[in-house]
Amino acid sequence: MMAKLYRLLTADDTSEFCHKVSEALSKGWELYGDPAYGFDAANGVMRCAQAVTKDVPQDYSPDMKLGQQ
Repeated sequence: MMAKLYRLLTADDTSEFCHKVSEALSKGWELYGDPAYGFDAANGVMRCAQAVTKDVPQDYSPDMKLGQQ
């Protein structure tokens, strides 16, 4: 059985965010929708978010470590 996994990657608006998304793409995750940006007033920085999905050949379990898939 196949499962579709979903992750929401977030980070400050720095190269760290781009590297996080690039790493996920290199592991077979696919972009899902547009990125989002917002101002984090408590920390005074812009924050980024990007949803990604991935089909895996196993049943979904809440115990899955999504970052290791």
